[in-house]
Amino acid sequence: MGAIITTESLCRDFKIGDGSIVSALKNVNIEIEKGKLTILRGRSGSGKTTLINILGALDKPTKGKVLFDGRDITTLSERKRDELRRYEMSFVFQSVALMSGMNAYENVEFGLRLSKTPYGERDKRVRDVMRSVGLEKRMFHRPSEMSGGEQQRVAIARAIAHDPKVVFADEPTAELDTATGLKVVKLFKQLVAEQGMTIVMTTHDPSMIDIADKVYTLEDGEIVE
Repeated sequence: MGAIITTESLCRDFKIGDGSIVSALKNVNIEIEKGKLTILRGRSGSGKTTLINILGALDKPTKGKVLFDGRDITTLSERKRDELRRYEMSFVFQSVALMSGMNAYENVEFGLRLSKTPYGERDKRVRDVMRSVGLEKRMFHRPSEMSGGEQQRVAIARAIAHDPKVVFADEPTAELDTATGLKVVKLFKQLVAEQGMTIVMTTHDPSMIDIADKVYTLEDGEIVE
């Protein structure tokens, strides 16, 4: 299906307290294929979160390019980058960041409001995505009434509701036990297989690797075999 994201000699440097420079990424060249689950793996400090933040237009590289659907997003203005994140991307993080005063349905519907989905389409879309993550019977429960795995599935439903081109998931299983984490990653795989989604996920957990379509391993900011 081709690549939706391509990086060209991506580098990211940070200046630390004593004025010295730390290279978080060094000449990273990868391709993210459409309709695939790609995992960026590596130990803490390997550069995987820095990389996913740059791919998702949350950060800019020091050098190099990120081509998203053929566009060089490293040259976009902040307003254009914000629009890109809002309409064409979505994010799932370790902390599910659900609104505690809203039930699952309202959390997902609120995300659709932010992406300016027309009012008349929201109800059907919320119910469809809640069904796709297996929570149609729990959609009117609040986060405090749900398990950690259920809360993460609500976060995934919110992320996919506006039909983004790419879903970025940064350590989405880090706060879950292994069995629950595997269920979440299998849900990602199911969404890829059944709905053709493109998902990029970071992890340091080797038990997740076999489920991926493609794996890139980072060590000290570099891609290794």
